[in-house]
Parts: sequence; C-alpha cells; structure tokens
Amino acid sequence: MTPLAVLLALCAAACFATGAALQQRAARREPAHHTFDPRLFMRLLRRRSWLFGKIPDITGTLLQALALRYGPLTLVQPLLISGMFLAIPLEAALDRRRPHPRDVIAVTSCVVGLGAFLVVARPRPGVPEPTLMAWLGVGLGSGLVVVVCLALAHRATSALRGTLLGVATGIFYAGVAVLLKAFTGRFFADPLDALTDWHLYALALAGLGGVMLNQNAFQNGPLAAPLTAITLVDPIASVVIGVTAFHETLSITGLRLLVEVPAILAMVFGIWLASTRPGGRGGDGEKPGPRPEE
Repeated sequence: MTPLAVLLALCAAACFATGAALQQRAARREPAHHTFDPRLFMRLLRRRSWLFGKIPDITGTLLQALALRYGPLTLVQPLLISGMFLAIPLEAALDRRRPHPRDVIAVTSCVVGLGAFLVVARPRPGVPEPTLMAWLGVGLGSGLVVVVCLALAHRATSALRGTLLGVATGIFYAGVAVLLKAFTGRFFADPLDALTDWHLYALALAGLGGVMLNQNAFQNGPLAAPLTAITLVDPIASVVIGVTAFHETLSITGLRLLVEVPAILAMVFGIWLASTRPGGRGGDGEKPGPRPEE
C-alpha cells in the first residue's frame, strides 16, 4: 500500500462524510421530487446550507484525485468507506439526537467487512488507462445497473427507495472515480492536452448526474440507508472496474477466501440492515414530506 495514497484517501473520506451530512439535512427539507427532477437541484442551489455542504465535497474530490494519482482504484475507493463512521454521528448531532442503533450496526458491519476484504485482498496497480473496448464495457455495464435501480426505485418507498437510489448514485460515483483517475494521469503528463480530452467532459457529465441523483437519494429515509449504499457500491464497483478495465490485481485465492467471503457477507448484511430500517424520510420522529404524483 502507498502511505500517501492511504492518507489522502482517508482525508477525502472525512470531507465526503461532512458534505453528505450537511447536504442530506438540506435535501430532506425540500418537497419530494421525481428522480432526476431538475427542480430539486435548482431549489437546493438556493439553500446556503446545501451550498456550504459542497465545500467539503469539492475538497474531498481534489484529495481523491491526488490519492488516485499515487494509488490504484482497488485501494483508494474502498478506503472512502471510512467516512461512514463520521457521517452517521454527524447527522445525529445536527438533528440533536443519538445515532439509531440499527444505523450504527449497519455501518459498522459494512466498514469492518470492506476493511477486512481490503487488507486480505492486497490490491496492486495495473495499467494507466483502459482500452476503448474496456471503456465501452464499463459504460454499458454501469448503465444497465443504474437503469434497473431507477426502475425498482420508482415503485419503492422510504428507506428501500433511498437504498436503490443510493446504489445507482454509487455506480455514478464509481464512474467519476474511474474517469478522474484517467484524467489526473493525463493532466500530470500534459495539462493542455488533458483539458481538451473526452475524459474531462465525460467526468463533468457523470459528476453532475451523480450529484442530482444523490439529492433524490438523500430525500428518502434516514441518512444511513442511501449513504451505506453509496459508500459501499462506489468502492465495490470501482474494484470491479479496476480489476477488469485497469487490470489491477487482488489476492482472492487459497486461505484468503476464508476471510474474504465472510467480509462480503458482512457488507451485504449491513446494506440490508440500513435499507430495511423503519422510519420516515427525515429519520426518527420526522414526518415525510409530500411526494409527487407518480
């Protein structure tokens, strides 16, 4: 593991957690909107609290880009899950309440599971950038998962809807990480050429789509439901893309599977626990806002 990449990734995780808690608090105060409804995004742009939450988000993105410069996707992206430890108590503190025990268990299960998998799998770097066919495969595979999640979320409610939208958002953010890694490498090699490359514009579109979908996810259920899904799916999808497209390597054979399989099951249990917690859109004791007509 690259110590600098680990440090940068952990700092980015703390920034993302702070931004998530602040943005979720602002988003859940707005009336519920359809997925990808631009009115929600436009309303949030007028909220100072939401804009303030973008400051740690932008800082986290810059730190993430630097971390990806010095470490592989299979290392940096999973480390971002550590931010979940901070986001859940931050949400509770902003609401002036204690963290829900179910949320704490769900987050802990996911963090411990992914952490154990990361340590045992020992991620190692691969090629600087995927081939064109690999990019097409990433785009088609990611797009299919997002479409399925959005279709299921259309009929779901509360925490389950937040989880499904969180999964789709996590896929978007994994795409952002992949494009960010490729763009950062090109930028350090030739800044002027990187500014005219397609990676930058694809990165901007993926980032905008992820931010818009993220706000819809934050409107549904307590923070733990969408945040667990986003923070878990993002690194998992990034690991899959890192291994298949960037040819990064993981050790997943022999006795290591005795740790890796339970670690994966712990992550699955955590996301199920977060997505099935009863409660309204705003968490304990807060009534959900009006939903738009379907």
